[in-house]
Amino acid sequence: MAVLSRSLSRRALISGASTLGLAAAFGASAAFAAPAGEGFGQAEWAQKYDNDARLAVSRPTTPLLSQATLQATEAAIQHYQQIVQQGGWRPVNGPTLKIGTRAQVVIALRQRLAASGDLDSTAGGSSPVFDSYVEAGVKRFQARHGLGQTGVVGAQTYTALNIPAELRLKQLETNLVRLRSMAGNLGRRYVTANIPAAMVETVEDGQIQTLHAAGVGKIDRQSPVMQAKVLDINFNPYWTVPASIIRKDLIPKMQADPNYLTDNKIRIYNKDNQEVSARSINWNSMDATHYRFRQDPGGDFNSLGVVRINIANPYGVYMHDTPAKGVFGDDYRFVSSGCMRLQNVRDYVAWLLKDTPGWDRSKIDAVIASGDRIDAKLNEPVPVYWVYITAWGTPEGVVQFRDDIYQRDGLGAIAAAQAAGRAGDDGHGDAATTASTRRAQPQSGGLAPMQDDEEN
Repeated sequence: MAVLSRSLSRRALISGASTLGLAAAFGASAAFAAPAGEGFGQAEWAQKYDNDARLAVSRPTTPLLSQATLQATEAAIQHYQQIVQQGGWRPVNGPTLKIGTRAQVVIALRQRLAASGDLDSTAGGSSPVFDSYVEAGVKRFQARHGLGQTGVVGAQTYTALNIPAELRLKQLETNLVRLRSMAGNLGRRYVTANIPAAMVETVEDGQIQTLHAAGVGKIDRQSPVMQAKVLDINFNPYWTVPASIIRKDLIPKMQADPNYLTDNKIRIYNKDNQEVSARSINWNSMDATHYRFRQDPGGDFNSLGVVRINIANPYGVYMHDTPAKGVFGDDYRFVSSGCMRLQNVRDYVAWLLKDTPGWDRSKIDAVIASGDRIDAKLNEPVPVYWVYITAWGTPEGVVQFRDDIYQRDGLGAIAAAQAAGRAGDDGHGDAATTASTRRAQPQSGGLAPMQDDEEN
């Protein structure tokens, strides 16, 4: 297996009105150009490490579900078996560490990073100073574990550093079984959505075509593992509020603010499909559950954004745009009720429709700009695989780990530690709190759109 320190993934940086960290499932050095009108900056994978030119990595082209990834994961297991046989690594504990810090714990941090191949053991020797070499090693480690590349060692990074090598080995072995189960012929064109990484990739002829950060199911409303097919796409969709959301979200919001429905362009219909006034409903009761609530199309406020991608499945879930694009800059993107929200959804839709006559990128942009409700049926349905992979290797010798967010790996110690770590601050605020704060921010000067997108 290639030496782990030769190349390691970078997390993307999203640039816009403010700079946010974007978790990339793989390392990459190329940048995608954001399409006009998306309303947010695009990801860049720029290398800034100064300790070894060999650390630079290129944009990934190897699909997660591939023989190459399967073989790389097998090699990673062999490597981690060697690490375990050599005694693994020792826990590292201390205060928040960042460049310029001088402390004895920095020596232990150097040893820990070297043990997993994130830092050349000769870089800086045994200095207690947190220098640029250590910062680079920390950023590489953070990238491999789905953490924002702050270069700061705080609670979340300490948690990831202190997962024993033995448990990491078991995590790789568990996920090898999952990868093997998906190692068959998946089709010439298909989509993979890796739930723990909150990332979506489109694949064509064995190569990744586009990568998209995603918002996926909350811990208590999980996105399902499934195989399905994209059938059609709704542009400028309406959103019909599910009954559960009427009870849990809409009624409390109306009790707090009687103008909520009007401000969010949500209309009320009775059983005869006649529009009625909000004033005719008793909001201090469950009276509202007898009505249908439908949100008008609109990319700035509609909970589905400008696009809904329908996939045939028994769970009532789908993929869609969102007006709350700040979530794509969060480390913690487990925010939905099972559906998936996609960054750069126009790129995704353009790829889906590339073999459908009459639906090039200019047509897609024009339809969205029109605001009209228009549907597009794919000429050929595209397979979609929603998978749960928390550890894998890459042909470049990189070993990736993600939180076992739904606790499906059977390694309770990891899940418990990761949950505790997410409550900490890694130099850029608690990830879960930051995500909640951004989701609560008003869109376009109005109230925050309802974020729950479950179907029933």
